[in-house]
Amino acid sequence: MKEKFYRPLIIVFSIVLLTACGHLSRTEKQTELTDRWNANDSQLVADEMIGDMLSFPWIREYHLQQHGSSRPTVIIQRVRNKSHEHIPVETFINDLKRALIRSGQVDFVVGEAERMDIRRERADQEGNAAAPVEFGQETASDFALSGVINSHVDELGRTRTVAFQVDLKLINMKTNREVWNGQKKINKERRRALIHF
Repeated sequence: MKEKFYRPLIIVFSIVLLTACGHLSRTEKQTELTDRWNANDSQLVADEMIGDMLSFPWIREYHLQQHGSSRPTVIIQRVRNKSHEHIPVETFINDLKRALIRSGQVDFVVGEAERMDIRRERADQEGNAAAPVEFGQETASDFALSGVINSHVDELGRTRTVAFQVDLKLINMKTNREVWNGQKKINKERRRALIHF
């Protein structure tokens, strides 16, 4: 008798529990737990934007001018996070670096902090190594990549939409000419629970 009484309660409780769980959708149709920026977003944006950057005429012009078969060198200056949440920008920059190097179309030079570390190591080798690396052999950068991450949050009822927008630009270091400007948007929608426990 008790079993017949509790069975409908268990079914109702299960339905309420399932309804209470928030629902999240994303334009890229990937399974996500929140509407926050994550590692998938970082890699997706880096791969797509670097692919777009390398499809623009600047790289062909570089080869046609005076450089022959040499590859242009790119440095990543700075990517600023101006979004509403904390985004590990260093992770995104590393994804950009990997996409650049993996392409095989450009050479990549390190930023200022890493250059200073290398120079200190080179100075240490100068007085201690049998065959030290010579000073003045560093590769200069031909192009500088920089950008910004923005976001916009919109809420209506139980639905919350987060739109992330990444803008990157590539500047010719010699002429200050902007040779590429790219943009990638990611929209995420989350429906909040009907009942909170």
